[in-house]
Amino acid sequence: MVSCRSLSIFCTSMSLNTKKLSVIKFTKDFLLASRLLQLFQPFNKFFGFMYNFNLLTSWVHKHKNEKLLMNDFYNPKRNYDNRFNSFSAIIEAYKLNDTPICYLEFGVSGGSSFRWWLKNCTNKASRFFGFDTFEGLPEDWGHFAKGAMQAGIPEVNDDRVKFIKGIFQDSLNGFLDENSALIKNTRKVIHMDADLFTATLFALSQLYPYLNKGDIIMFDEFNVYNHEFMAYRLFTECFYIKLRPISAQNNFYHAAFIVE
Repeated sequence: MVSCRSLSIFCTSMSLNTKKLSVIKFTKDFLLASRLLQLFQPFNKFFGFMYNFNLLTSWVHKHKNEKLLMNDFYNPKRNYDNRFNSFSAIIEAYKLNDTPICYLEFGVSGGSSFRWWLKNCTNKASRFFGFDTFEGLPEDWGHFAKGAMQAGIPEVNDDRVKFIKGIFQDSLNGFLDENSALIKNTRKVIHMDADLFTATLFALSQLYPYLNKGDIIMFDEFNVYNHEFMAYRLFTECFYIKLRPISAQNNFYHAAFIVE
């Protein structure tokens, strides 16, 4: 039986919450109408940088001491080729040559990492798919202008390979529809090297229904706070999916995860 005191406390609490909500609503509506906060509009990029970079910093320091296959944090000098050490460690630790894999690379460019995986994953039943515009970046990325990093489709003599040309928003869904069983039922190694927030988040969101426990997702520019890191953060938060870090190189510039 509810006591009069408990009921009184409950009613008081509800009244306070209602008043608080009313103040919040009034404040929001006032700010929208008055445009007061637009005084700070020239600083939007700076505030965005501070927000996203602090989120990245917090994430890195949360995970920097975890037991990973590779981890060079903190290293004042980057060596981009160190990512190949991470690739090797992943193949060995997860025995990726013992069973077929489906390797999906988003952002092929010149094809160096694509060729590496093709060479080092020798299972004849594995399949390799590379997605790229092959006409350069579809939008500006930092100091790289739209159209930068243009490279033609790599010449590869291997019948396990297929390249899909176009922006992911146009090319990925059709590919997934045509290869649904293969993508769903084969262990996936997904290499996100698209650089851009838009491309990375779109690809991850469309791949979500096909992800299985044990699939591996790698980010080639993970610690670029406004792009791949932000795409990772929104993907994991919005889709309630847990990705556990397994390897990192160049101060988490390259980072790999396993789906749990």
